[in-house]
Amino acid sequence: MSKSPLNPLVPTLCGIAATLAGAYILADQFVVDLPAPARGAFEIVPAANAQEAATPNGAADAARTDDAAATARADAGDAAPEAEMHTASAEADGSGAAASSHEGGYGLGRPALDEEIAAWDIDIRPDGQGLPRGEGDVWTGEELFVAQCAMCHGDFGEGAGRWPQLALGMGTLTSNDPVKTVGSYWPYLSTVWDYVHRAMPFGNAQSLSDDEVYAITAYILYLNEIVEDDFVLSSDSFAEVEMPNAGAFYMDDRAETELPEFSREVCMENCKEDVKITMRARVLDVTPEGGDDAENAPNEAPTPEEAMDGGDHAASDEASADDAAPAEEQQTEIAQADTGGAAPESASTSETEDAPEDIRIVAADPALIEDGAKVFRKCQACHQVGADASNRVGPQLNGLLGRTVGSAEGFSYSSTFEKAHDAGEVWTAEHLAEFLADPRGTYTGTKMSFAGLKDDADIEAVTAYIEAEGAE
Repeated sequence: MSKSPLNPLVPTLCGIAATLAGAYILADQFVVDLPAPARGAFEIVPAANAQEAATPNGAADAARTDDAAATARADAGDAAPEAEMHTASAEADGSGAAASSHEGGYGLGRPALDEEIAAWDIDIRPDGQGLPRGEGDVWTGEELFVAQCAMCHGDFGEGAGRWPQLALGMGTLTSNDPVKTVGSYWPYLSTVWDYVHRAMPFGNAQSLSDDEVYAITAYILYLNEIVEDDFVLSSDSFAEVEMPNAGAFYMDDRAETELPEFSREVCMENCKEDVKITMRARVLDVTPEGGDDAENAPNEAPTPEEAMDGGDHAASDEASADDAAPAEEQQTEIAQADTGGAAPESASTSETEDAPEDIRIVAADPALIEDGAKVFRKCQACHQVGADASNRVGPQLNGLLGRTVGSAEGFSYSSTFEKAHDAGEVWTAEHLAEFLADPRGTYTGTKMSFAGLKDDADIEAVTAYIEAEGAE
């Protein structure tokens, strides 16, 4: 007995029919379960009558239909909510009628109140329009920044982890690795104030008072060397601040310059025969590199120092290869140093017994070291000292006094410190004090974003702490 070819389709057709029936029942139940005011607000107009309702006669017919529907709902006990809804709409526009619909709109809602507009209108214009009254100084901003912002951006705007860097980066915009910070890139101070006010701190946006926003903005300006440490930012002094990169921005001219070029007929001739690699994955920080030996750890992502040096990592890679001398050679160099022999000029350790007397602090006061530990909190976002100290944004500081400048093993220094290293400069107590008081003045071009310690007592204390904790 042969089977009909339609038999296999019967279950499928039955399933489709059941699905459509279920959807129809659920849709009908949804409409029935809507509260009366909602059913009135979303009156369904058949498509065939839509054009007719748009004409004056159609509007009158629609009104009569609405009246009839309202009467029917009143008989069902729904008239009171409906009346309240129309009354609220009438009061909203003050005309005694529901808000008129815009062209293509639905006639819903009401005009926004002045108070509601003010609550949303918090943007700040480049000319300072929209700024509230208030003020904040740099040092108040430092305290707020450390408490509210440093966990993401570092104590000195150097950036923590993957969070953005906010300070310095000047002169890098034309390099392979531009560092776009507030000081190097942002054209308007209003953007800083507005963003801090609108979106910060992360996870608790708009919790800062106006004075606190002024103070944090002042501190960010200070980190970028735009203002001095006694600067007070206020609604009055706001317009006096000029951002370094403001002149590099111009009106968008792509419609006149780029669009004609991109609109021409595509050229499919004289294509390049080869492809040149212009960037490496390690520089982009997307793929770690490693050697074949288990001893060769993968290269770490470029540090902010590397990025701000213009992305020329080939030289630093070669330097790293040169530094990886066999253990026998390193031991020979150390032996030469201990016996007074002449070590090679490229040696990274210059601590000898013939170092100047001011290199080391022999016996520091315990109270002074304790004070230095407190001062060092300003440094620990970038530097480590003591047991298990490692390089971070800045080099580790163990055995600092007596060490050749720019010689911490495994740290990639900026060109400024590389020159100091090649010149044989040594970290003595006197030289370290000079640097801590004015880092950028001591080494012009340093990428370290710390402004310096102004109190000689703090310098003495933190030096004692670094020497005590980092003794080797």
